[in-house]
Amino acid sequence: MKKTLLLFLTLAFALTAASAQPSKIVTDSIESAKLGCTQKYNVYLPAGYKVTESYPVIYLLHGLYGDYSNWAGTGRMKDVADLLIASGEMVPAVIIMPNAGDNDVHGYQNGYFNVENWPYEDFFFEEFLPAAEKKYNCGGCKGRRAIMGLSMGGGGSIVYAQRHPDMFSSAYGMSAWLDNKHREVRGTDRAGSKLVITDQSVRAHSAIDFVANADTQTIGRLQTVCWYLDCGDDDALLPLSVDLHLKMKAAGIHSELRVRDGGHTWEYWHTALGTSLPFASRNFSL
Repeated sequence: MKKTLLLFLTLAFALTAASAQPSKIVTDSIESAKLGCTQKYNVYLPAGYKVTESYPVIYLLHGLYGDYSNWAGTGRMKDVADLLIASGEMVPAVIIMPNAGDNDVHGYQNGYFNVENWPYEDFFFEEFLPAAEKKYNCGGCKGRRAIMGLSMGGGGSIVYAQRHPDMFSSAYGMSAWLDNKHREVRGTDRAGSKLVITDQSVRAHSAIDFVANADTQTIGRLQTVCWYLDCGDDDALLPLSVDLHLKMKAAGIHSELRVRDGGHTWEYWHTALGTSLPFASRNFSL
């Protein structure tokens, strides 16, 4: 009898474990009329994901010289998200990793802002976000949506939340490229380089100038977003995060600033996930 019971319990456990859907990353794509091309993206689906259930969503943006696959590959975000959800430090959430560039920064347009023949911000908010959230049953409102990213994607995350504060509960910039005053253009050694356009777009969408020029009404809207700036002490972009943090503080906009040991590296950004994902989770309104 005891052997039979033990066998039954073992089989029941095995069946339960087998039926529990593990987390996964799927690669999807969307046809964009605005960009005139097909855009791939990755989606992290938490363990036990069911399309019939609704989830909060985190948009995780890549940097310059990168694409949608970086966070899943080099960044190993799935491992971090799995551990955080299992430990209860993060609620189960869908994490969407869009594409806004290519390793060929001279021949392929990179960036999260609208420039000539690359209306990416319009694509993101008018085509991509609505379609992805509908397909994966996630987000749907400010309280269930967060945005974060590294370098170019860190700056894009902060600026998107500045320009659309009604869309995001929190914004987290890792080693964020927030302005380009210190270096107006690059790539001028290559005629027709699209990197020049990317540089100019970052300058034109300065996150620092946005706060410096914000009126009372805009400041009030920015105060509804939870802000976090995270940059290494050996990172050349550190002064930008410090400058933005001080300007936000002077304007009465609360933000977190953390300076950790490290530089502009994947080791830094991988470890940043351990802080950024719980930060987004804590600030969801579920």
